[in-house]
Amino acid sequence: MSYLILIRHGQSRWNLENKFTGWVDVPLSEKGVREAISASKKLQGLTIDVAFTSRLVRAQETLLLILAKQNYTGIFLHGGKQTNKWSLHPGRLSKCEIPIYSSTALNERYYGNLQGRDKAKTRKKYGPEKVHLWRRSYSTRPPGGESLKDTYNRAVPYFKKEILPELKKGKNVIVSAHGNSLRSIIKYLDNISIEDIPNLELPTGKAIVYQYSRGKLIRKDHMHSFKRKIHWKKPNKKN
Repeated sequence: MSYLILIRHGQSRWNLENKFTGWVDVPLSEKGVREAISASKKLQGLTIDVAFTSRLVRAQETLLLILAKQNYTGIFLHGGKQTNKWSLHPGRLSKCEIPIYSSTALNERYYGNLQGRDKAKTRKKYGPEKVHLWRRSYSTRPPGGESLKDTYNRAVPYFKKEILPELKKGKNVIVSAHGNSLRSIIKYLDNISIEDIPNLELPTGKAIVYQYSRGKLIRKDHMHSFKRKIHWKKPNKKN
């Protein structure tokens, strides 16, 4: 049995300013830092074995604040599992280290020409119906940007190839990413229809937990069990 933790980054500076962010690399706001610290306390009793995040700083900041409550040091292994030349790590993690993998596959949806624009002003210019279609439709792209379907087509294959195998090994995995990349993964995990996916909204800094057992991922709606200090048996590390 293992656990999958999905967490949208804490509030960013542009979330605070009500701007379309997308791939613009904006850090957390003060509230976003507090949200990440609150999540870290709730997850403190669960030993995390492997971490995945996007290439954007707001997701990485959230992850590092969560890992600060763990008894292990997270090591960024840049370039994926096949190479860690950038990190210059010797290649064999010690018992007190866990690997962190970052990928653009987990990046937020690319909002194209909308990035940096005020959302309220954009609704006023193009109309609320058009902006709602750009934001919540499954297949409609904003000008120059990605649809949720495009995001799904990069995030879900990455999940299947890189993240799911870690769960199958009995490792507890955390994924710190973004509203739309995580909505894509949850659509896949929960088999949410195209018609219903617009209704899925993920709050900032709130963890969603799945239990992996007997080949199935089952969503756990209650986090109270992780507030206590629970010592989970860590699987043997071979690398």
